[in-house]
Amino acid sequence: MRTRRFGRTDWQVSEVGCGMWGMGSWSGSHDPESLAALDLAVDLGCTFFDTALAYGDGRSERLLGRLVRMHPGETLYTATKIPPKNRQWPSRRGMALEEVFPPDHIQASVERSLENAGLEEFDLVQFHVWEDEWCEREEWRQAAAELRDQGLCRAIGISLNRWEPWNGLRTVESGAVDAVQVIYNIFDQAPEDELFPACREHDVAVIARVPFDEGSLTGGLRRDSSWPEGDWRNTYFVPENLSATVERAEALRELLPEGMSLAELALRFILSNPAVSTVIPGMRKLRHVQENCACSDKGPLPPELREALRAHRWDREPTAWSQ
Repeated sequence: MRTRRFGRTDWQVSEVGCGMWGMGSWSGSHDPESLAALDLAVDLGCTFFDTALAYGDGRSERLLGRLVRMHPGETLYTATKIPPKNRQWPSRRGMALEEVFPPDHIQASVERSLENAGLEEFDLVQFHVWEDEWCEREEWRQAAAELRDQGLCRAIGISLNRWEPWNGLRTVESGAVDAVQVIYNIFDQAPEDELFPACREHDVAVIARVPFDEGSLTGGLRRDSSWPEGDWRNTYFVPENLSATVERAEALRELLPEGMSLAELALRFILSNPAVSTVIPGMRKLRHVQENCACSDKGPLPPELREALRAHRWDREPTAWSQ
């Protein structure tokens, strides 16, 4: 597993990390299976683990705490997120900071997350939604500084709303955050336009999430795919989204080199960009851990293949179903 510098923190983190949303909230998740996958990930060199208080109401955080205690001699980087107090994902234009991240809510959420995980501090605490209009507000900045001063976290980040990489640009440029988490994949290439250059200039770490476009870039979706009642994917892959997504994913197969899976293509596209500090695929199965971690050793995609993938950029606008 190769490592990369995590912005101004100077941490050396695994370039393939682990996103833990699915382990906390998605249907079909089983804690023993999740722990086995996490354990294997550590054995294969994965050191960055991203969770949130909202993932299964702390279930994912509890798994992360157990993992850390299973590996007392390893340096594992732990990241969680503060949920919006109004429980609205994503945030919307005009939402008042007082409704979303008041100082007492910030403090209480991090304390609850630490209790869930059984940890004394997190390496990174992120705001789970973001509006760039909050950038200059002193309330959240002071609350974040107090978290550091109390030894509850080492670094602060923001997690940007789906398909809105522009909505954190001012905050990155302000120097107020150490990391930004953003959707970046073969379809969602917009972060390359302005956000990544700003992160490089201000030495802000980039966490690339949703590398497989919620599963379409693994090649496992069909036009008739469905999930159990209550699974978030049923509300995201509505018919108008599912059909268009499957069609675009199938078009990528024409570019696949012999012996390369669609999932490998997707991960190595992201890892080909040096602006990315780490990518966090969800991987609940042992097979997925092995396949995803192996992408690190295979290195960047050939330049001509990377260039061909530019034509598959898909600029989308947030909708009622895109959450």
